[in-house]
Amino acid sequence: MPAMPQSVSQTPSPHQIVPLLIGLTVEAIERELVLQTLASCHGNRTHAARLLGLSVRTMRNKIRQYGTDGADVPRHS
Repeated sequence: MPAMPQSVSQTPSPHQIVPLLIGLTVEAIERELVLQTLASCHGNRTHAARLLGLSVRTMRNKIRQYGTDGADVPRHS
C-alpha cells in the first residue's frame, strides 16, 4: 500500500529536521533543496527560483553546475 502524503500538521518542524542534517555540508544541503524544489515544481525553474528566493539566473547557474557534476536535474514537464 503506498504511503499517504503528510498533511501540514504532520510536517516535521525545523527542530526535528536540523539534527538529521548535522554532518552534511551547506553546499550538499542547498543542492538537495534546489533539486527537490525543482522536482516539486515539475522542472519549472522560474517557479522553483521564486519559492527559494533566488533569481532565475542564479537558479540557471546552479542547475548548470549540478548537471555538470552529474546530478539528475528534473526537466520541465
